[in-house]
Amino acid sequence: MTQADRRPLLQIIVASTRPGRVGEPIARWFADYAREHGAFEVEIVDLAEVDLPMFAEPHHPRLANYTLDSTKAFSATIARADAIAIVHPEYNHSYNAALKNALDHLNQEWANKPVALIGYGGVAAGARAAEALLPVLVALGMSPVRATVPIPFAMKNISGEGEARTFEPAPETEAGSKAALDGITAWLDVLGLNGRPAAM
Repeated sequence: MTQADRRPLLQIIVASTRPGRVGEPIARWFADYAREHGAFEVEIVDLAEVDLPMFAEPHHPRLANYTLDSTKAFSATIARADAIAIVHPEYNHSYNAALKNALDHLNQEWANKPVALIGYGGVAAGARAAEALLPVLVALGMSPVRATVPIPFAMKNISGEGEARTFEPAPETEAGSKAALDGITAWLDVLGLNGRPAAM
């Protein structure tokens, strides 16, 4: 398959690692929605399954001189992505520690990738967490898309039990998701990663 034939890979990161987290069914729904969008190959990266230790590498991540197998595996995973979507909760007016730890583990692997934020929480719908995330993502050289996907009182949209739980989006959530995916596609066009010449 040539570069022109392949679709870019969108990785959807499930940021919460808590048992019973709402983010997991939301991420599965967003993955299906992204596949229907048609512009991407889609992969879910669940931080609960990645199970990174608290950052303990002796060298700065920008050197990519990793010593831990867990970091090497995570580096290889993120390196193959063309774009990222982060499904994140809001904890105490910010984002969660597992997500910060994952972001801090790497450097070059995040750079030059468009990123969309799908936040959830109570009345604030993850908006304060998204605001706290933005400068971190920019510092890592990522390109946040303008459209975010805030989901208020997300638990009300979850049905079923265990692994069979599903997320039923409100119309505005679907509209925001389409705008976010369109924003990622626009960035990939600029970067020349959609099998088309880079925009000038």
